[in-house]
Amino acid sequence: MTDPGVATAPPRSAAAPGPRVARYGGLAGAVLLAVAGYLGGALPDTPLGATPVSIWRSPGGPATLTCWLVGTALLVGAWWSLREGAPSTRWAYATAGLWALPLLLTPPLGSRDVYSYACQGWTYAHGLDPYATPVAAAGCPWLDAVAPIWRDTPAPYGPVFVLLAALAVSLGGGLTGAIVLLRVIAVAGLLLAAFCLPGLARAARVPTRRAAWLALASPLVGVHLVAGAHNDAVMLGLVLCGLLVVIRRPGRPPALLLAGALLGLAVTVKASAVVVVPFAALAAVHGRYTVRALLRDGGWLTGGVLGAFLVTSALSGLGFGWVGGLTHSGDSKQWTSPPTAVGLVVDYAGALIGRDLAAVPVVRAVALLVLAGVLVGFWWRAWQVLRAVNGVHRRVTPAEVTRPRVALRGAALALVATVVLSPVFHPWYATWPLALLALTPARTAWFALPAAGTVFLALPDGTNLARVTKAPGAVAMTALLLAVLLALLRALRRRPRSR
Repeated sequence: MTDPGVATAPPRSAAAPGPRVARYGGLAGAVLLAVAGYLGGALPDTPLGATPVSIWRSPGGPATLTCWLVGTALLVGAWWSLREGAPSTRWAYATAGLWALPLLLTPPLGSRDVYSYACQGWTYAHGLDPYATPVAAAGCPWLDAVAPIWRDTPAPYGPVFVLLAALAVSLGGGLTGAIVLLRVIAVAGLLLAAFCLPGLARAARVPTRRAAWLALASPLVGVHLVAGAHNDAVMLGLVLCGLLVVIRRPGRPPALLLAGALLGLAVTVKASAVVVVPFAALAAVHGRYTVRALLRDGGWLTGGVLGAFLVTSALSGLGFGWVGGLTHSGDSKQWTSPPTAVGLVVDYAGALIGRDLAAVPVVRAVALLVLAGVLVGFWWRAWQVLRAVNGVHRRVTPAEVTRPRVALRGAALALVATVVLSPVFHPWYATWPLALLALTPARTAWFALPAAGTVFLALPDGTNLARVTKAPGAVAMTALLLAVLLALLRALRRRPRSR
């Protein structure tokens, strides 16, 4: 099916030099990253608080950093070269799987969060509430492997993931077994996402070969969701599955309850998934878009979401204590979050005149208010579009304004806004919007380029380069933000003249 709204390269044979070089160049990059993981990955006994200089001076440090840099460059370059679409969907899936194999076998890469997961699971498995008892106070035997900033904070994840982490600890029999099972859980989430992608791509009328390549072959997926075993993989799998159900069965109460339950489970893994729910409610409407239809069909979906909250909270015995843990997710101050970067620059300016302005929490609070307004604006815009095309005065729906496409685009933009305006940004957060932007006809450069760049932010041992480049990074991010805002203002000023 030809989609005039999508910028795609002409189909190429899988035997053509370009795709073949990309496939095996990316595989070479994945192998080098796996080697970097063995030489200096985020192992339990790896010294904490490292810097690129200290890593370079350590035994095997030059080899570790060289393998990481060359491997990351090869993997990113291979993914970027086919960003407009792989030769075929099957080829995209096979290549993504091929790249994941070396990263399945390497120690944790790019982050130490998997050790936090293990300790939070250990805390729950030993009868303690991880939302009330930090892992240090619980006496987790693997505390030394946990990053210091997360040792004295409650778990920020929902009860579903705490249960999964506790299961991994109970069945793993030790730290190594727990890490292996946590990686298996992450891969299961990715497999669920991979299963749902073709149906979503067909519903949105975008090439499946493009969607699969962007969402599954991304270096962020291999490095952080496979090797790093981040729970974002589970969240994304549940989100895509919930969206697929609601898009395929709009207006049907049993299906909408199931879709809501899947989305609710995603939220009880990671709360950021909640921004997708209002757009799923738009996709749930069957027939004409009226307020009554939205309340009827969206109500069934919301009922499934609330049911997942209540059931998982009751079964785990943890209640809603995890909501309070979310407040500690902003304890880290890094320039990769635009609001935090602006606050840091204001604080630096205040220091020059001898004033402690404490601007970071203020700017973050303002950004969250802006985020709320942006999310409402995105939803209202999507509602108006669907009302105009499928509303009371119903007419034929143009191919570019199908219900699934509007809902998926709104959800993707909502996740973009959430990532940009949140108090904290880590590289793996970029996988949230990337998975849904891959299902839209948007041109790839504006979101694939930042996603590619973020892969370089985390060293193999979990050292975040944003931590050691705080001041220059904050200034650069603030300057970039101002440039983007100025460009948007100019575009808005030119729009009336072009009519």
